[in-house]
Amino acid sequence: MKIFVTGIDTNVGKTVVAGILASALKYDYWKPIQSGDLQNSDSIKVRRWLDRGQKIHKESIRLKNPLSPHESARLDKKEITLDQFELPKKEKLIIEGAGGLMVPLNDKGDCIIDLIKQLDAKTVLVSKNYLGSINHTLMSCHVLASNGIQNMGIIINGEPNPASEEIITAISGVPILGHVHWTPKISKQFIQEESKKFKKIFE
Repeated sequence: MKIFVTGIDTNVGKTVVAGILASALKYDYWKPIQSGDLQNSDSIKVRRWLDRGQKIHKESIRLKNPLSPHESARLDKKEITLDQFELPKKEKLIIEGAGGLMVPLNDKGDCIIDLIKQLDAKTVLVSKNYLGSINHTLMSCHVLASNGIQNMGIIINGEPNPASEEIITAISGVPILGHVHWTPKISKQFIQEESKKFKKIFE
């Protein structure tokens, strides 16, 4: 199974959730696009959290600036096209996106949602409870459904908010799979502890 971890916004914890799911399922990890922070990339972070036997596949696109991929590519004098992404030959794979679903990859209108469709992956949507997150979460669920992409469920980073989560589930029909008890210091031990509660959900 290929699971694409996407988010309702940037900085909602996609990398942490991707690491937790890779740890729980013993899947490989792949970040197709790294935009900025090349010296401490998401792949480097996840490598620190996973067991040595789990493979971290090389990014297809590496960009210098922490911007939307289309703009970061422009500054690097590059152009991103969907045919540049070669799916690793690994069936059990956690794929982490860059930003949200409608983040543009190029000036032609290709976005992260188009990459998910091309890779033929199921998705897990990462959310976080903040003012405005109901709207962002429901819009993301709608975009996935409108594009015929299976959304396996939502994982909430941080403290629960039952009122928000109940209305999200009621309107979208997408289940809340669980919560990550967020901490500013992410360690391998934290990832492994959090992964225990998600292992049974995906088995």
